[in-house]
Amino acid sequence: MSPRTAKPRPAAPRRVRLLIATRKGLWTLTGDATRRTWKLAGPAFLGHIVHHAVLDPRDGKTLLAAARTGHLGPTVFRSTDGGRTWKEAATPPAFAPDSGRVVDHTFWLTPGHASQPGVWWAGTSPQGLFRSADGGATWEGVAGFNAHPMRKAWCGGDQDGTPDGPKLHSILVDPRDARHMYVSMSSGGTFESVDGGADWHPLNQGVRADFQPNPDIEYGHDSHCVRFAGGNPDRLWQQNHCGLFRLDRPGTRWTDIGTGMPKSVGYVGFPMVPHPHDPDTAWIFPMDGGSVWPRVSPGGKPAAYRTRDGGKTWKRQADGMPKAQAWWTVKRQAMTADAFPTVGVYFGTTSGEVWGTRDEGRTWRCLAAHLPHIYAVEVG
Repeated sequence: MSPRTAKPRPAAPRRVRLLIATRKGLWTLTGDATRRTWKLAGPAFLGHIVHHAVLDPRDGKTLLAAARTGHLGPTVFRSTDGGRTWKEAATPPAFAPDSGRVVDHTFWLTPGHASQPGVWWAGTSPQGLFRSADGGATWEGVAGFNAHPMRKAWCGGDQDGTPDGPKLHSILVDPRDARHMYVSMSSGGTFESVDGGADWHPLNQGVRADFQPNPDIEYGHDSHCVRFAGGNPDRLWQQNHCGLFRLDRPGTRWTDIGTGMPKSVGYVGFPMVPHPHDPDTAWIFPMDGGSVWPRVSPGGKPAAYRTRDGGKTWKRQADGMPKAQAWWTVKRQAMTADAFPTVGVYFGTTSGEVWGTRDEGRTWRCLAAHLPHIYAVEVG
């Protein structure tokens, strides 16, 4: 286990704002400093699928939203005034005309390094990596990945992937080094670059691929979500189709941390949420890992699980959630945490509810209901 390098906890923010991307538009949910009173506003892009919406932490006002619209197709919208007005990207992410590939939707957005204002990264379905150097107004494919001679093998072909389509997600930029990056894919696994995306290599040792003839393969995994540990970018958390894993750099082999989960619940899920101040703490939200599809909560009893010891043990946290007959699940971008000294954690459900805790998961309450199917929740 890597040493604890958590930074001192910051002063409490004055409020928290959630960006809620749904199957039919984008809403915001704003709470006051107590996180007791919440106000819902929106929608923007009513009727459009919004896969992800992210605030640029470098200026605190630029927002990007990845949308799939009925008339424009897959695109990215940009706001420079906190979401009051929006403008479509002049050149949204698109594969080269001679590639034989077409972007179905932009799935993931990540702001660039603090030293590179205006740089953004995007992951698409099918798996592609794109970069913008002008705040999201225009996008170019990252040839180091999209044209890599191993790309097709890494991705399992151009049509493989999840039932909702193959996806490149979990784009991570090392806060200490803009050239050091990670991406993950469903399907494909996790990959690392040390030269700003010019070249990539697989980083999947120790991760199981139980659906493959050989579960111990170099690539071809189904990574669901990968995040930096709070306060320690040398630690990565991974929620995978085949388990829960942790990687402590400079090591290259992932540690299985799913064995502490109850066998009746299992380890399958989509989101992975690190505690922003404590590298040993993270949350997951399990779903049924059996033959049921679409997925449901295990036994109709949804719950978050938290570890405080690097994944050795996991504790069920469901006080305030329905005790039975609640079959919703939580998608990979639909769970997040704020930066208050006592951390608030939030998630959006496939049934259109937003839930939150202001005491690190000890108690939960529903903050908003009756929204469309929620794809992503991000603190903005």
